[in-house]
Amino acid sequence: MKDADTLSPEALTAALKKSLVFSGLSDAELAGLSRLAAARRLEAGRYAFWEGDTPDYFYILITGRIKVLKHSSQGKEVIIAFFGPGEMFGEVAVFEGRAYPASAQAAVESQVAAIKKDDLLSFLTAHPQVVLRIINILGGRLREAQGRLKDLAGERVEQRLARTLLMLSAKLGASLPFTRQEIADMAGTTTETAIRILGRLKDGGIISSTRGEITILNQDKLRLLSEGPPQV
Repeated sequence: MKDADTLSPEALTAALKKSLVFSGLSDAELAGLSRLAAARRLEAGRYAFWEGDTPDYFYILITGRIKVLKHSSQGKEVIIAFFGPGEMFGEVAVFEGRAYPASAQAAVESQVAAIKKDDLLSFLTAHPQVVLRIINILGGRLREAQGRLKDLAGERVEQRLARTLLMLSAKLGASLPFTRQEIADMAGTTTETAIRILGRLKDGGIISSTRGEITILNQDKLRLLSEGPPQV
């Protein structure tokens, strides 16, 4: 990862304030936290950390997009999650004191705030309200992961893909800057199947698509598709 002194302390404080986990802190507390954080830039394709690395840092995404993935024994990438600005990542390994269970890669050029593990833990000791926020966020992620496992276990591919689009749009809005390969990985299907289903959704007026971007045009129809048989 490349260090880049592109953010002033004031700008870093403002960026941390926009994150859900730290938004409840006072300006003085945020200023103190920003002194513990280092702004770093990741070029598209660069890794914040690799699966198996020692968890030395806790991260907040400032700008850009991070994808978390695992590599199979055959070298195939399996995308587990995407994170947008204001979201934390790498926290589970930090709290467990175990190696990162997956890799984190910049999907586009991104900026992150990196806080050393020991500095973060000392800060949390003095700010238990932040610990509660982290617990709530992790609980939500666990429920989301359980839902995805249920989808993979028994639901139709159309439903899984629709749920994936809805999940991403809840974080990023109607315009999703993802390739069809990335959507397929997130939905647990092949690229060919994803292309076919996305084509049907496009023909049905539910989405529009250009190279590297999908726009949701009709959330209601997409939600219906996620809950039952295909509606297109």
